[in-house]
Amino acid sequence: MSEQQAVSAESAKSYLQIDRLTKKFGDFTALDEVSLEVYEGEFICFLGPSGCGKTTFLRAIAGLDIQNSGTVSQAGKDISALPPSERDFGIVFQSYALFPNLTCERNIGFGLENQKANKADIAKRVAELLEMVGLPDQGKKYPAQLSGGQQQRIALVRALATSPGLLLLDEPLSALDAKVRTYLRHEMKLLQRRLGVTTVMVTHDQEEALTMADRIVVMNQGVIEQIGTPIEIYREPSTLFVADFVGAMNQIEGKASSNNSVKVGDTTFTSREHNLQTDSPVIVAIRPEDIVPHREGTSSQGVFETGDTENIFDAAVEDMEFLGSFWRVSLNNSDFGDAVLIADMSINAVRHMTVEIGKTISVEFQSDQLRVFPPNTNTV
Repeated sequence: MSEQQAVSAESAKSYLQIDRLTKKFGDFTALDEVSLEVYEGEFICFLGPSGCGKTTFLRAIAGLDIQNSGTVSQAGKDISALPPSERDFGIVFQSYALFPNLTCERNIGFGLENQKANKADIAKRVAELLEMVGLPDQGKKYPAQLSGGQQQRIALVRALATSPGLLLLDEPLSALDAKVRTYLRHEMKLLQRRLGVTTVMVTHDQEEALTMADRIVVMNQGVIEQIGTPIEIYREPSTLFVADFVGAMNQIEGKASSNNSVKVGDTTFTSREHNLQTDSPVIVAIRPEDIVPHREGTSSQGVFETGDTENIFDAAVEDMEFLGSFWRVSLNNSDFGDAVLIADMSINAVRHMTVEIGKTISVEFQSDQLRVFPPNTNTV
């Protein structure tokens, strides 16, 4: 995502403000004093496992689940106590929620009819929206006559028909097959950018969040774990939960050494700086792509080489999985106990090093990507 595409605090105006929002269902706290600021024109994703509170958060913004405490303000107006009908938003659900007895045209124009718009204006607006999502000839059909992807596009433009200030998306793509989902997430993001509508989407799909969002809100057990751009969330996780939930992450038990090193078994590795007490138990975490094959000699074909020997160790190849553009290699080293390391290696690196099951190879932990966290049972 380029700087021009991203919506930042410096360049954008605050549009939606949530302050200390709490929602309880009996003794269960679904949201625990959650606060968030969303900027005008921004695409925000709430990401987290089932039961983390992300859908409750969206419904509270919509007024479908009124909070126990806290406030919601939109465009400078406190809407905390307003019913959904008086809030300025369009919403798209996972189940589409189209009226089966109405044509696509009537579905899209439903909100405009309720606003008492004249028929000519409704027809013009509906035609524009159908054209916008590539379904100009489908207006006379009923929802049951369309594919799932087409129905979801109709649901999307129905939500946009009244030109709402805020678009809410509740896992809108999860009912579709993988290929359609990949296509639609790209189309939805292009449409959102074109219209400039402030958008909040709930998803449990990491790939959706990483590819669509300007910023991601990672939630867990009713609280926000981290807010950041997709790159920040993936490359700079602030907690072990975020590191574990977003993308693949190796986790190894170890002990803190100095403020930029850790000890695993009898081996000390250079790591990113941390403030954990010396000899305290830690979790050492590294992404599969940051475990790189290593050999002496001339640099070639994705094989990492350096004159330094820090963080280089031998490991036995236990298994290999071919994933098209790369190999996922399972590695074992006695210092790591029962932990099996997963390394993602390019096809060229595997070929040039003749990596194969049963062979022992040298690999390196990239020290600037070796993270250290306190032990935490709060992972998925």
